Amino acid sequence: MSSFRQRALDEFATHKAARFFVEERPVSEFFAQNVFGQEQMKKYLSQQAFEAVTAAIREGKKIDRSIADEVASGMKSWAVEMGATHYTHLFHPLTDSTAEKHESFIDRSKTGEVVENFKGEALVQQEPDASSFPNGGMRSTFEARGYTAWDPSSPAFILDQTLCIPTIFVSYTGEALDMKIPHLKSLEAINKAALNVLELFQNDVASVKVNLGIEQEYFIVDDALYRARPDLQICNRTLIGHTAAKDQQLEDHYFGAIPSRVTCFMKDFETEAYKLGIMLKTRHNEVAPNQFECAPLFCEANLTIDHNLLLMILMKKVAKKHRLKVIFHEKPFMGVNGSGKHCNWSMMTDKGENLLSPGTTPSTNLQFLSIFVSVIKAIYEHHYLMMASVASLNNYYRLGGNEAPPAVMSVFIGSTLDRILDSIENMTSPANEAKAKKERLDIVRLIPEILQDNTDRNRTSPFAFTGNRFEFRAVGSSVNAASSMYILNSIVAQQLNAFRSRVDKYIYEGTEKDEAVMKVIREYIIESKPIRFEGNGYSKEWQQEARKRGLKGIVNVPEAYKAFIDKKTIALFEEVGVLSKREIEAHYEIKNEIYTKKLQIEARVMGDLIINHIIPTAIKFQNSLIENARGIKELFSPEEADIMCEKQIRTIRKISRYINELREDVHDMIAARKEANVITDFTEKAALYTETVLPYMEKIRTNADKLEMIVDDELWPLPKYRELLFCR
Repeated sequence: MSSFRQRALDEFATHKAARFFVEERPVSEFFAQNVFGQEQMKKYLSQQAFEAVTAAIREGKKIDRSIADEVASGMKSWAVEMGATHYTHLFHPLTDSTAEKHESFIDRSKTGEVVENFKGEALVQQEPDASSFPNGGMRSTFEARGYTAWDPSSPAFILDQTLCIPTIFVSYTGEALDMKIPHLKSLEAINKAALNVLELFQNDVASVKVNLGIEQEYFIVDDALYRARPDLQICNRTLIGHTAAKDQQLEDHYFGAIPSRVTCFMKDFETEAYKLGIMLKTRHNEVAPNQFECAPLFCEANLTIDHNLLLMILMKKVAKKHRLKVIFHEKPFMGVNGSGKHCNWSMMTDKGENLLSPGTTPSTNLQFLSIFVSVIKAIYEHHYLMMASVASLNNYYRLGGNEAPPAVMSVFIGSTLDRILDSIENMTSPANEAKAKKERLDIVRLIPEILQDNTDRNRTSPFAFTGNRFEFRAVGSSVNAASSMYILNSIVAQQLNAFRSRVDKYIYEGTEKDEAVMKVIREYIIESKPIRFEGNGYSKEWQQEARKRGLKGIVNVPEAYKAFIDKKTIALFEEVGVLSKREIEAHYEIKNEIYTKKLQIEARVMGDLIINHIIPTAIKFQNSLIENARGIKELFSPEEADIMCEKQIRTIRKISRYINELREDVHDMIAARKEANVITDFTEKAALYTETVLPYMEKIRTNADKLEMIVDDELWPLPKYRELLFCR
């Protein structure tokens, strides 16, 4: 066996479940102890400062800079008492990750002594270098000024002895250079639009917030095996690798017993997450071997996004202690399910009312139906943009496969609501509408009766209604979920405003209010009907049916990105005030740039693996076969030797064919890459990489994987799937 792989396997064999300190107290006793929350603010701030911060969180009011010094002083006192030595503005650049620049609290007093200091101006605003972050042409590289500004709606917290302050990130000229700004603007847009519609039904709602719950899927690999795979280290996915004889086909991993080593890791990162105020609720094995999921309780959408990104940071840090590697890539292993973030989305009033809760009689609940059909209409009108929002190189490897998500958008609402919408469309009485009393399933006498829900679930729908919320299942596991959520919020806000305008038009023309509302509901049901689908989203029949309905699916990623610069999209974002035309065009360029650079890196790594690892190994094995055949010919007669070496010679020829094809394809892939690299426009470069480089990578992988099944296992240089996917 190659020494590189053998060392990794030997090290893996020594790795046991690490035993780290886990809090033995009830979670409620230490939950959010590292967060500057309400309790801490009451202790360290004056009443005036406390009320200013809580008003900013609750009502979105700006905090006067005159109060910022006091807030900063209180934060610093708390942080230093908690052992913090530095502070940082934590922001979300357009890279799907977070960024931070740490500053020490130390300062020099007037008398020259060293003291801890943290002023209001440092809390409210900082100036990181904006030139080295993706900006889509909004900034020249020689113009470096950019600003981070405090987001008080997301509380500060302590991580690794550093006070982390959630912030937005803008250019010197005010354009958004992050995901948080469009997300915050979209939340404000949906608040205004929802209140606009709710005025038709009630007058005492002050605000509407988006609630979001993110189910985070991920893979775990032993750190030693991970480091023995250059492709995993650099690209976070295996560029070559034959499927294992056993992977997920027996369906025995999903919800199975969690391996003890992984359980230790989970307990450790959950404890750290609780200290940071993340309300983790669920953990379980996912479908693929070594794939797992964690999920927190729902909370306000801005905080949910921040918590999800923080959770990913935490998981990576804690995994190192356990000699594990957490992989968030959407498709790290071919042949098994990939990972995503299932985003559970709903709207909640300040009175605690879920606007997507149907109630006991949804057919007569005009408020619910108005919101419900507006969401469906929004998805229909912008179905391709929603799918484009999840398009990336990582997600491309799982789009359209028999796992979430299908490459074309559809909305599943369940049989009960489907019948109700059909009855409204046809102006008939709804049949078999679910009442407050749920159906009961009596299975076995000793087992308590099961309360049956109004509808089943559809795991093949990218956008499914699951009782009192919509679940968008297509978001990639490695991304900042705000990249899709700000789009969802924006299109729903636009459609809610359009709904109210139509109702007002009918009322102005003399129609009674309730009749006008029902009239618009019926129009929305009819207009958006093509997006509704209750069947198998993976089936070929649905793909054909979707085309008939005019629903456009993702064919390749750069083509999908064009949805961002479509006139309809630009009008959408300008209408709801989320992004300017310049910012949209920048987002479009950045997406193409990141896609191209990732594909470029993957192609380079693949070329290195084939030329420097796979081909030399194949030649070494081939030489051993040749030497063996020569020995046989020396010992036996020509007739006997020919018979004995027939299959061996066939294998030698097969190896030669694969080696020659690999050399030729790698050479052609490099030539195609060089040709594409000459192009300076990233949109053109992304299209050319997709058209010329990507097909070579798929072909190269096929031949390399065939060689893996021929070459002696002792010689193969890389840890195999059977070793990577079964971490015990």
